[in-house]
Amino acid sequence: MRQSYKIIPVYTADVSGVCSALYELGGMVVMHDPSGCNSTYNTHDEIRWYDQDSLIYISGLTEIDAVMGNDAKFIYDIEETARELKPKFIALAGSPIPFMNGTDFPAIAQVIETETGIPAFAIPTNGMHDYTYGAGIALARIAERFTGESETVSKRAESAIDRESSVNQPHTLNLLGVTPLDFGPQINVDIMKKNLQKYGWEVVSSWAMGDTLENLSRTGEVEMNLVVSSVGLPAAKILREKFGTPYVIGTPISGFTEELIQIMNKKIPHETEGRNEEKDNDSTAYLANRLSGVPEITLIGEAVTMGSLAAFIEKKYQKPVRVICPLETHENLLATNDCTANGEEEMEKLLRDAEIIVADPLYRPICPKQSQFYEL
Repeated sequence: MRQSYKIIPVYTADVSGVCSALYELGGMVVMHDPSGCNSTYNTHDEIRWYDQDSLIYISGLTEIDAVMGNDAKFIYDIEETARELKPKFIALAGSPIPFMNGTDFPAIAQVIETETGIPAFAIPTNGMHDYTYGAGIALARIAERFTGESETVSKRAESAIDRESSVNQPHTLNLLGVTPLDFGPQINVDIMKKNLQKYGWEVVSSWAMGDTLENLSRTGEVEMNLVVSSVGLPAAKILREKFGTPYVIGTPISGFTEELIQIMNKKIPHETEGRNEEKDNDSTAYLANRLSGVPEITLIGEAVTMGSLAAFIEKKYQKPVRVICPLETHENLLATNDCTANGEEEMEKLLRDAEIIVADPLYRPICPKQSQFYEL
């Protein structure tokens, strides 16, 4: 019971993360579940329903179909709907019940793609992870399936002329890991783009808010990928393998953008450099020059966005900052003082001696009364 929540709400689940990541790309997302996952996503996790629609469906899994393993009905319903609506792709997301039953989603996706001619893929969700896991894998599937043929760095480096004519446009980048679950409404993404444009960087595509699948398919043309949340890291690694595109991890928030740009400029590949062997922690911009010592300020939230904010606060105030990440995160995204928290009880213990806390106001009830709390 140490991982249960009694005061603060749990974070959005992996299934909703898939829907959020793929919402604007013109595909059809099908959650294999009786009903609960869809109603939660529709009523709690998605702000874009107010001004645009998306093809997000629930399979309506019944008890008898789950017990008997009746995948034929699931496949038939998807194929009939897809032939009518003609989506650009079909994404299948699992929930706890088909996970316990061992439903073979990759095989089902292969059958659907063969019979409809529409690209179909499975995303291994089960409702037991948080949104960063599901959205990250969803964007990775887009990177695998819709970004052109693989192209090795050595092939690209054969000729300087070929490099100039067929590869990267100078000072262009993709934003990887952009969803409303971390960044809220579209205006916040537009602000990020404007911040980068001030320093001469043009954003070609945004994965995946305010953009189209066709635009995302141009991702191999850019000079750099910028991972603005941990959701974008799996896709960044795939794009590096396919196109040799280097990536930098960090959020261009005000006060940290200039430092982030300096690191991005250093990561631009030259003809004599191979970038496929670079280490991930070399790319994590906000970990450079972090302060050690007993932290006076605590931030709670997603690793990359809060890490970028922590880097700015330390630079401005010269006070050590600790980031507590309550979400599943990747290695090398946390500084020495930073940590993860698995559940409300563990979070409460970590906050016991905190002096200054910056977090979502929902965390206030479990924070010490003597601490200073700043709503974010």
